[in-house]
Amino acid sequence: MELINNILYDTVYHSTPIILCVIGGMFAYKANVLNIALEGMMLNGAFISTLVMFFTGNLALAVILAILSTLVYGLVFSVMGITYKGNVIVVGLAINLIAPAIAGFVMKMMETANINLTNVNIAKFKINIPLIKDIPIIGAILSGHPPITYLAFIGIAAFAVLMYKTKFGIYVRVVGENEDSAKSLGIKTNFYKYAAVLIGAFCCALAGVNLSVERLGLYTNDMTAGRGFIAIAAIYCGQGKPVLSSLYAILFGVARSLAVNLSIYAGPAAGLFDIIPYIIMVTVLAVVSIVKYKNVKVRGFKNEL
Repeated sequence: MELINNILYDTVYHSTPIILCVIGGMFAYKANVLNIALEGMMLNGAFISTLVMFFTGNLALAVILAILSTLVYGLVFSVMGITYKGNVIVVGLAINLIAPAIAGFVMKMMETANINLTNVNIAKFKINIPLIKDIPIIGAILSGHPPITYLAFIGIAAFAVLMYKTKFGIYVRVVGENEDSAKSLGIKTNFYKYAAVLIGAFCCALAGVNLSVERLGLYTNDMTAGRGFIAIAAIYCGQGKPVLSSLYAILFGVARSLAVNLSIYAGPAAGLFDIIPYIIMVTVLAVVSIVKYKNVKVRGFKNEL
């Protein structure tokens, strides 16, 4: 029973940062903007929040500055990739390289390889729900998580409403599906593309805070470990749909949780379990692509892909 509880708890733990990147990044996807800078934005959110916590111990200030600094990255991406029509892949890669480079420079000035929040009790961030926390299995899923984790799962429903039930969401999708038609209707296409990217930056900042401050209490330059790219894969597998894309993110969380918990019993082969989540995501992405291709082929649009 303890193993099952650990697997379920860790599933929520590992899924949260990816879900945040997914529900934020799906707006750029729907606006037909390929934002591959999710990784760098999440890393920046993690770095700034940890740095501010290290010097001030103020969580609110850490979150605010993490969000603002990550929005700057989102703005840079938008200006270079949308306004000036730069190659969004190159711009995204630049952000993914600049974010850890700046963090590495600051840590070198601090003469440390990582930022460890030894003076911060991260256990105080966890919310233990009375009664529910003592229920086997359910307690492991619903209780004992930090605030941003709950916001992430609430955000799935909230952002689904924003995407499909509001004027903003409709315009974002119109811009992504046919930009010329959107312009002919008087829709300010660049505004909605900017907004889509900035929503992603906002969510990535929260993902970074959750990963570094709320969960680990430290920052290292490789701590995101490709989660931003996993989020992109989840978005494309789920076709930018909030619930479906989030389910793919949770699938990675399950795989990661199983790898961590089962590696305890693997002995010398424990290191091999680290690659399992990534193999699963690549496999899922391949299967989804094949299924999509076959569906298109059946409908008679063979050259659409």
